[in-house]
Amino acid sequence: MTTTGAKILIIDDEPQIRKLLRVTLTAHGFEAAEASTGQEGLLQATMVRPDLIVLDLGLPDMTGMDVLAHIREWSQVPIIILTAQDQEQDKVAALDRGADDYVTKPFGMGEFMARMRVALRHIAKTQDEPVLKLGHLVIDLSQRSVELNDEKLKLTPTEYDLLKVLALNAGRVMTHKQLLKQVWGGQQYESDSQYLRVYVGHLRKKIEEDPTRPKYILTEPGIGYRFAWQEG
Repeated sequence: MTTTGAKILIIDDEPQIRKLLRVTLTAHGFEAAEASTGQEGLLQATMVRPDLIVLDLGLPDMTGMDVLAHIREWSQVPIIILTAQDQEQDKVAALDRGADDYVTKPFGMGEFMARMRVALRHIAKTQDEPVLKLGHLVIDLSQRSVELNDEKLKLTPTEYDLLKVLALNAGRVMTHKQLLKQVWGGQQYESDSQYLRVYVGHLRKKIEEDPTRPKYILTEPGIGYRFAWQEG
């Protein structure tokens, strides 16, 4: 699937936001559908079958979190959350419940379009890809090996698993809870973000040119991490 021409559903009760997104998306070759309430959004999601949904958390008839939960019962369509500046807990909750990314209001259209393209590319990628080439970093999933600038890196099994999860979700925010669960499993680690921070520090020392100014593994304060590599 190419990103251009994709169908985008905007669920937001602010007419100005819907108009801004509709005009911008249409100008970039996308199809745009709109809904001003949660119930209307759920109906549109089943009728339009969008390639991506932009979802506001503050809706007049039901919460955006409820809309997200309903959609995730039957669809894995990429969902980007629109949220206010001070709603960090809502960002984390939405990501943990299956949202792909979030954009904070007020937002720049350049950043929004970039986040949207990443989400569309991610859903289009095959999960059978045996080798991930991410700039100068190459991860061979079948051999569990990693090369940086054509040199093989020595990673511990846990470091490799953490890097693999981040890289497979390149461009997306992964919360502390998601990473702890996917890498370590079980519930005993889910709230131990310090444990995760230690391993991220180890990884950065091995893959970053300057670990204090990382280019691959970026911190999303209070939320988690984002593998920042993008195509092109």
